Amino acid sequence: MHKKLILLFTLLAAIAFGGTTTTLLADEASAAKVQKLIDAAEAARKEAASVNGEWRDTAKMIKKAKAKLAKGDYVGAAKLANEAAKQGHLGYEQAMSQKELKMPSYLHY
Repeated sequence: MHKKLILLFTLLAAIAFGGTTTTLLADEASAAKVQKLIDAAEAARKEAASVNGEWRDTAKMIKKAKAKLAKGDYVGAAKLANEAAKQGHLGYEQAMSQKELKMPSYLHY
């Protein structure tokens, strides 16, 4: 909701003042915020990978988020980055919770 209000006010300001610089500044700020989300997702993925808990699609989601950011789809990129970060954290937690799991010998691979 908060992001929608910011976008609405940015749009209204751009229309009212007729300046494209306001829109460019908003785009640069949005791009920077989304890049931080992508960086956080990458850090979470690396943390999960460090304990062999990286989930299958996390890196793919980060790659797609980077592509959406490059195309200017900040909302789509942010959604993918947030989901990838969530998967990274959950993968880490899963690996740590199963660290001491005793498996029968016939299940070892």
